[in-house]
Amino acid sequence: MTTRARSFDSAAALYAAARPGYPPALFDAVEELAGRPLAGARVADVGAGTGIATTLLHGRGADVVAVEPGDGMAAEFRRANPGIPVVRGDGDRLPLASGAFDLLTYAQAWHWTDPARSVPEARRVLRPGGALAIWWNDTDSTVPWIAEQEERLRVFFGAQQGESFRTLPQGLGEFTTRTVRWSRRVTLDAHLANLASHSAFLMLGEARTRAYFADEREVLAPLFPDGTVEEQYVVSLSVAVV
Repeated sequence: MTTRARSFDSAAALYAAARPGYPPALFDAVEELAGRPLAGARVADVGAGTGIATTLLHGRGADVVAVEPGDGMAAEFRRANPGIPVVRGDGDRLPLASGAFDLLTYAQAWHWTDPARSVPEARRVLRPGGALAIWWNDTDSTVPWIAEQEERLRVFFGAQQGESFRTLPQGLGEFTTRTVRWSRRVTLDAHLANLASHSAFLMLGEARTRAYFADEREVLAPLFPDGTVEEQYVVSLSVAVV
């Protein structure tokens, strides 16, 4: 798992440029479920990567610090976000003071942790009444072309794209969930770059990755003749107040 998680370091610039952000409605839901506004909240964004979520939390007025273990991702974060602090560490060993935070966020990152370690760490650094927010941003498989693309990916990778690793942790109280649907319009090149930034392709090797995307471009180009793809997403948010 660590090798796959660290694969992003070699593609940090691609990750920053190609990965989608998050809609304002997601952060509205975080505030609702956490029971407090983000403005003025002390927040740690764990597994921050290049800062996609961190930047948006900062934009909502949060006093946010990023936690990121990877050399390449942390370097890209610092380049793009010179005004936001980033510390080196991960959810299993948070380099943060006890009882100092109103909110911990894991944007597409909780599954890289060991809950036996990350749950006690979350409880340690949160203030009484603080909250843990976990979310994943997935393509909307109810959209026909997306479902067909996901099936091609399952066939190509031998159906290893399971979701069982997303089980919510025990020991933090009851989670409340929300689902947020949204979309973005990008070029076909940007869409393919987004796919290429995922760990399965980063671990695959250049030759097989190049061959896959040549075939995928041939499939998608007739569907989007103007070269613009509307990527449709579903964000699954879970928040526990501890």
